[in-house]
Amino acid sequence: MSTATETQRKAPAGERVADWADGRLGIYGLAKANMRKIFPDHWSFMLGEICLYSFIIIILTGVYLTLFFHPSMNEVVYHGSYEPMQGIRMSEAYASTLDISFDVRGGLLVRQIHHWAAVIFLAGMFVHMFRVFFTGAYRKPREINWLFGFLLFVLGMFTGFTGYSLPDDLLSGTGVRFTQGAILSMPIVGTYISMFLFGGEFPGGDIIARFYSIHILLLPGIMLGLVVGHLILVFFHKHTQFAGPGRTNKNVVGMPLLPVYMAKAGGFFFLVFGFIAIIAGIASINPIWALGPYRPDQVSTGAQPDWYMGFAEGFVRVMPGWEINLWGHTLVLGVLIPLVLFGVVLAALALYPFIESWITGDKREHHILDRPRNAPTRTALGVAWVTIYFVMLIGGGNDIWATHFHMSLNAISWFVRIAFFVGPVLAFVVTRRICLGLQRRDKEKVLHGRESGTIKRLPHGEFVEIHEPLSPGQLHTLTAHEQYKPIEIGPTVDENGVERKPSALQKVRARLSRSYYGENNQIAKPTAEEYKEITSGHGHH
Repeated sequence: MSTATETQRKAPAGERVADWADGRLGIYGLAKANMRKIFPDHWSFMLGEICLYSFIIIILTGVYLTLFFHPSMNEVVYHGSYEPMQGIRMSEAYASTLDISFDVRGGLLVRQIHHWAAVIFLAGMFVHMFRVFFTGAYRKPREINWLFGFLLFVLGMFTGFTGYSLPDDLLSGTGVRFTQGAILSMPIVGTYISMFLFGGEFPGGDIIARFYSIHILLLPGIMLGLVVGHLILVFFHKHTQFAGPGRTNKNVVGMPLLPVYMAKAGGFFFLVFGFIAIIAGIASINPIWALGPYRPDQVSTGAQPDWYMGFAEGFVRVMPGWEINLWGHTLVLGVLIPLVLFGVVLAALALYPFIESWITGDKREHHILDRPRNAPTRTALGVAWVTIYFVMLIGGGNDIWATHFHMSLNAISWFVRIAFFVGPVLAFVVTRRICLGLQRRDKEKVLHGRESGTIKRLPHGEFVEIHEPLSPGQLHTLTAHEQYKPIEIGPTVDENGVERKPSALQKVRARLSRSYYGENNQIAKPTAEEYKEITSGHGHH
């Protein structure tokens, strides 16, 4: 009898395992502190989840592909099931990729999922970073998280490059040749780096094995650490949220992580996985069998990298082929200058949170997001950067544009050169004017209400549209943003009559601050007195 009672009182196996783990890891305390973490519900926050889920898919499919890929440049004669390649000499890397595509069960589908997931990961990173940029989510205390995201994007670019170079086909070999030319353009050290990387004169015999180690071990390991660090900081700093009733810098309004958000996130993961699988099943990407193995004496026509590397290639393609000789050394400026510009553009993006903080003097913590229209200078800078990116993307595919639209290759190159200087300036001016116009519209909407579409005829014959007053929540959203003051240099003479000469750096900072928050760079939001005067005196009409 006692034995039966003891058996009935025995805890379930899952609970006993959890108790065992809690005694050694303290999981109950961690769960209590974090499983009820609140996350705001807004569609734009799902962009980061797309990046995370794509990264997981990349890891899972990559592990499967490593089981069948041979990272060797040793030559073999192909005798696989793809008839057009029968008897052709090729590297083991290319032959094993053909085997994965045609002989391994599900191999081609996994290859396609892996490649498409990488493209979507970087596209998601691009859009997610600019959602963070345009809303000001990178401000204190999230500057480090911005750097983590930036490094993930850059490392993702190079991981993608090393990945699509592994099959050793004609297209990827052409891209590697391009990279080798860029390395050789580096003064003094270029030739040494090239010889080390390729194991001798191009193409050498080691590049595929070295790219393989970098692609499956070094870069993914660093990226995994950055992803974990990124998520830890999101938990630590709590999530940002858009302005709204009841939302402040000291709280988060939304859903708990468990069970609501976790259930939605799990379903979204399978949606992303299914979407990528559908694309992989119906849209071919990187069909290496149509190009053939790489040979140094051949170059494939229409050789294009994936879109995220087209930016860098565009810089090189449209740059004039300038060279200078110094002290017996040739500097290939036609390649060196674009590489330096590419680095400068990326560095400006990485350091922007610190640059803006210095310009504006804003050192406070921010957990409420800006509407892009309420930060016109920042929004205009972001649009200008995107404009540069897409202009250079056109330059990176100038031969494709020329052949498909029957245009002059030289004319396209000149268009890109001019647009590189004119496009960002034009985009900046137009975007800032649009933002200011939207601010004016918001001000009118707060003071006079929204247009109802109902027309009323007054006694004296005039037709007017009825305006409906906004709800308190809408009024709060349209007026919650702060009105910043630009930094001033201050008096140049102190209280003792001694002249103080501002430094050049102080003058630059004050001028830049005025460009952010000066008189012509933000529209004053309506005051409570203005609202009461209009609504109490004449009503909305």
